Amino acid sequence: MSSDFIQSWTEGAVGVIQLNRPKVANALNRQMVQEIVEQAERYDRDQEIRVILVKGSERAFAAGADIREMEGETPIRFELADPFADWDRFTRIHKPMVAAVNGFALGGGFELALHCDLIVAATNARFGFPEVSLGVLPGAGGTQLLTRAVGRKKALEWIWTGKHISAQEALQIGIINKIVEPELVEEEAFRLARTIVKQAPIAVRLIKEAVHQAEDVTLADGMMLERKNFYLAFATKDQKEGMKAFLEKRPPIFKGE
Repeated sequence: MSSDFIQSWTEGAVGVIQLNRPKVANALNRQMVQEIVEQAERYDRDQEIRVILVKGSERAFAAGADIREMEGETPIRFELADPFADWDRFTRIHKPMVAAVNGFALGGGFELALHCDLIVAATNARFGFPEVSLGVLPGAGGTQLLTRAVGRKKALEWIWTGKHISAQEALQIGIINKIVEPELVEEEAFRLARTIVKQAPIAVRLIKEAVHQAEDVTLADGMMLERKNFYLAFATKDQKEGMKAFLEKRPPIFKGE
């Protein structure tokens, strides 16, 4: 399936979304963000899809927001258009999202990667929030997501200075999961996605909910959610299959039931 600014297809149980504005290094305009999240939601509803993979091009994952689109905006037009409402929809995707990052992931591109659950990056990947040099700040969750990932002091340093973060530094600080050579990024991202595909889909969904809530609630509330989700997993056929397969010393066959 193709839209104006993305391409999408499936490979087994992996739903792929490729950003497709090559002439502007995949700069994110409002329509493109809407297309990305709408396709992610379609995959989220599709019972045949278990993992969503988001990728850019060899040159760039996404080099930021479309400045030409924003330059003449006013506060009232922003308020009425509510362009960040589409970004909020990413937080309601239940299935795992994996980002495959080559080249630049700046501004909105960095925010898109941070909205994904896992990030595989090339050795040439560069992350950062250059908005301060434009007289603004990240607006699609960057200040919040980066702070949760690296802590207040590093987040302030990087957002205040607009510095580019290398893949090596991003790995050391815990922003990304893996670094590989540029030609291997997509292969490694698919390998990771296919590993998750083999797991019990409902358990994967419950794990995502519990881990994400851990950032926003007290330890006691987080422990309670984890416990309830643990109990809920025992209502699934996959739990029965997983434990039976373990005892029978064979690979489980999970059906998401």
